[in-house]
Amino acid sequence: MSEINIETLKSELEMFDIDYDDEAILYKLLEQSICNRLEGDQMVLEWVAFSATKGGMKLSIDNLEQFEHEVLSKKNKLRQSSKKEESHNIPRDIHTLQDLIKSEEAEDNLLDSYSTPAKGSQKRSLSTPEHPQSKRSAALLASPGLLLSPASFSPSGTPSQKYSQRGAKGEVVVKFGSSEGSQWAEGNGRGVGVSLELLEGPEESLRSSYKFMFQRLRDVRNVLTDKIEELGETLRTHFNIEEFSPAALPAQDSITILGQVCCDSKGKLNAQSVVLEAGPEHGAQLVPVDLSELKEYSLFPGQVVVMEGLNTTGRRLVASKLHEGLPLPFYTPEVKQEMDEVPEPVSVLVACGPYTPSDSLTFDPLLDLISVIVRDQPDVCVLLGPFVDAKHEQIEKAQVTETFEAIFTRCVESIVEGTKSVGCRLVFVPSQRDVHHHPIYPQPPFSLPDLSKDQRVTMGPDPCTLLVEGVALGLTSTDILFHMGAEEISCAPGSDRFSRILKHLLTQRSYYPLYPPVEDMNMDYEKFQSYGQMPLTPDVLVVPSELRYFIKEVIGCVCVNPGRLTKGQVGGTYGRLLIQRSSQSEDGQRSSPCLTCQVVKI
Repeated sequence: MSEINIETLKSELEMFDIDYDDEAILYKLLEQSICNRLEGDQMVLEWVAFSATKGGMKLSIDNLEQFEHEVLSKKNKLRQSSKKEESHNIPRDIHTLQDLIKSEEAEDNLLDSYSTPAKGSQKRSLSTPEHPQSKRSAALLASPGLLLSPASFSPSGTPSQKYSQRGAKGEVVVKFGSSEGSQWAEGNGRGVGVSLELLEGPEESLRSSYKFMFQRLRDVRNVLTDKIEELGETLRTHFNIEEFSPAALPAQDSITILGQVCCDSKGKLNAQSVVLEAGPEHGAQLVPVDLSELKEYSLFPGQVVVMEGLNTTGRRLVASKLHEGLPLPFYTPEVKQEMDEVPEPVSVLVACGPYTPSDSLTFDPLLDLISVIVRDQPDVCVLLGPFVDAKHEQIEKAQVTETFEAIFTRCVESIVEGTKSVGCRLVFVPSQRDVHHHPIYPQPPFSLPDLSKDQRVTMGPDPCTLLVEGVALGLTSTDILFHMGAEEISCAPGSDRFSRILKHLLTQRSYYPLYPPVEDMNMDYEKFQSYGQMPLTPDVLVVPSELRYFIKEVIGCVCVNPGRLTKGQVGGTYGRLLIQRSSQSEDGQRSSPCLTCQVVKI
C-alpha cells in the first residue's frame, strides 16, 4: 500500500468538491484509512457512496464514526474471512516466489538428509516443458534486491515464449541518410550536458491541474472557428486572394470559398459526401462539393481548405482548384552560430510502448531496450507510452498483484536506475492507453515527485515539441496515422498514404487535425487550441503507429514511425537518429539537421 497523508486526502476531497469544517476531520479520515488499509482515493470513494445512500450526509466526526460502524467494520470482517480461502491460490510476485523457492529447497534438503543421493542427482527445476524458465527470469529470481525486475509484475512470472524465440535481433529494417555502425557504437555520452527544452503553449502549463471535459459546445465552436480564420488568412495572403465569397450564395463567375471539410452524413467521408462548412465571417453555411473536375485531391474531415469553382445555383460548388494549407517555418535559433563552430552530433533513441508482450506482463522487452541504451550510449532517450497498457489482456482483467500506479512507478525507476551509468537524458511522454493516467487529449505529463529533481528526467505532455541542441522534435504517442488513414479520401496518382497524411499534419499545423475525432479520443478543445497545435514545423516528427514503420522526408521534415517495441506476442522495433543543428548552405537552402535515422528490431 502506498503512503497515505493529509495532502492526498485533501486533493481527493477537493476532486469531489466535499467540504469539511475542521482539520480534525482529515486526521480522523487518515486514521480510518490506515486502520482499514485503504488508499486515499478508495477511502473517499467509500465515503461518497455511503453519504449518497444517506441523502448527501455532511462530512463530520460523528458521521465518520457512523460510517466506520456501518461500512468499514463490515468490510474488515469480510476481508479477514476471505484471506484464508485465497491464501492457497494467491497470485505470486517476485518476492513471494522467492519465499516459495526457499521453502521448497528447505523441504528438499530435509528429504535428502534421510536418503543416499544418487550419482549425478540434481535439484528439482521449477520449469516445465509447457512453461520453460528463461535465463533472465532465473537471474531476477536469484537477485531479490535487483531494481530492474519488472518481470515480477506478472502474477505467474511466465515469460513470453514467442518473444524469447524471436529472430533478427538488432536488424536495421529502414535507413535514412548516411549511416555508419560506428556512429551508434561509440556514443557521445554527454548526457546532462545536452541542451533540452520543451516548447509549451502560451497559456499556463499543462503541468498544473485543470478540470477537463467541462467544455461547452460554444467553446468548441469558437476553437474551430479560430482555426479556420487563422489558416484562411495565411492562405489568402500567400495566394493573393482579395476576399472569400459566401458559401451558399449563387454566382455565375468563379468564386473562392474558405471552409472546413465535413461529411454530409454520419458515415465515412467519400467523394460524393464532401461538404464545405464556411466560417461565421462568411455565412457559416454548408455547401456540398462536386470533386469531379479536380485532377488531384486529398481530403479528410476537419481539414481547412480554400476551394475555387462555380456555384451557379447556390446549392453545390463544382470545385476546379484546391489549396490545402501551408506549413509553418522551421526553428531558427536566436543566436546565430559562428561559421567555424560545428556543433557535435547528438544521438537520440526513440521507443514507443507497449513494453510487454500481449501474452505476458513480464517486461523483458524493456530490459532488452535498457541493454541497448547501455550498449549504444545515446545522448537522449525519448520513451513514449503506453507503459502500463490498458489494452493488455491481464490489465483488463486486473490480473496483477500491485496497483497500476505502483507498476508504472517501478517501471520508470527501473529505466532511470538502469541507464544511470550512461548518464543520458530521459524524456517520458504519456499515452491515451496508459491505464493509470488521465485519458484526455492534450494529455498532461506524468507526475512523479520523486524524480522531479533529477536533471536527467523530463516529463513531457502528449503532444509536445522538444528542442534538443537547437533541433526541433515533434512528439505524439497518439496514433494519428491510423485515425486519419481510416478517414482520408484521395485522388492522387503516384502518392502514398503515409506521405499525404504527414503532409496534412504539417500544413494544417496540428498534431491532431481530424474533426470529429475517433470515438475513443477525449478531446479538450480549450487546451487543444494551446497545446495540440504545432508552434513551428519540427525538424523531426515522431509519429508512432500500429501501422508499418517508416522514415520519410516530407516538405523538409523527417517523419519517423519507429513502430512499437512489441507487436502482439513478438518483438517490435525502435528508432535511433543522429541530429546536428543545421546552418544554411551557400545557396541559401536549408539542410536537414537529421544526419541519419534507422528503425531497428529489438
